[in-house]
Amino acid sequence: MTGAESTLKRTLVISPNWIGDAVMAQPLLQQLKHQYPERAIDVLAPPGVAPVWRAMAEVDSVLETPFRHGALQLKERWAFGRQLRARNYGSAYVLPNTLKYALIPWFAGIAKRVGYKGEMRYGLLNVMHHDELPARPMVPFYAALAHHPSMPLGPVGRPRLLAGSEQIAAVCAKTGIAPDRPLVVFAPGAEFGAAKRWPAAHFAELAKAIFAADPSAQVALLGSPKDREACDDVVVASGGGAMFNLAGATKLDEAIALIARADAVVANDSGLLHIASALDRPVVALYGPTDPDHAPPFSSVATSISLRLACSPCRQRECPLGHHDCMNKMAVNLVWRELQPMLAK
Repeated sequence: MTGAESTLKRTLVISPNWIGDAVMAQPLLQQLKHQYPERAIDVLAPPGVAPVWRAMAEVDSVLETPFRHGALQLKERWAFGRQLRARNYGSAYVLPNTLKYALIPWFAGIAKRVGYKGEMRYGLLNVMHHDELPARPMVPFYAALAHHPSMPLGPVGRPRLLAGSEQIAAVCAKTGIAPDRPLVVFAPGAEFGAAKRWPAAHFAELAKAIFAADPSAQVALLGSPKDREACDDVVVASGGGAMFNLAGATKLDEAIALIARADAVVANDSGLLHIASALDRPVVALYGPTDPDHAPPFSSVATSISLRLACSPCRQRECPLGHHDCMNKMAVNLVWRELQPMLAK
């Protein structure tokens, strides 16, 4: 770190487009704050991901992207980059691999522009990292950007999010969740595709086991509006108990607060799983077509379940073989065996 560089005022981080990736990028901010404690860190993020960054202690400001998903909008990016010049950034870290996001810090005239090669971004980035084979897990993948590409990566912290007690109390009051009764959160959805989803009938059987063990328990189902129908199926098949289908009924910051309140979380490989992990909640993580070693939970109490079939991880949105065995054959008693001791504590 040179003396001139250390006097620059702010750092810009350009967010990935996925919630889980944003969570797993948080240790990068830990490292940047350690290197430059005097620098404020701003994050440029899509509106749907912005609440995740607002839950990070290292972030000073979150700037929401005004661009349409997938659109180049070259003129708009040029104008936005020119506006950023007034914020006096000394460095920018471009986490998406696309060309269009690398344009913004270049238009903004930011001196140090860091990222992976991605879409052949030579010139737009002037500190270029390259993918490794085999691919690094996501947390060290992002954390490596804090250092020169030639440097070996040392120890990396685990992702950390924060939720305030007032925020938690407010969302419990809004949703009707009792603050003095056990709460288990289910995340039955997955934006990546149907192949990641544990069947709704299995979630329902797990809810029955929870209520049989503790009739005072509550189960909240979280997800996006597109998960609403699947969560309704879980509620109906569970046959009763304090079930709250909140898919599409909570904003992301409210979902973060509810997860922070949870006694345990059962989730497919999804953004909500990684939020739970970063809030250090007890987690049972369910992996089918994706690799549990690539993006594992980091909670103090966490279990990753994968049948590790010969056909997985296929990383496909839909099962290419049509049977979906990696999730369908993940038995309810296998998941309950891991969840039960978490609730007993």
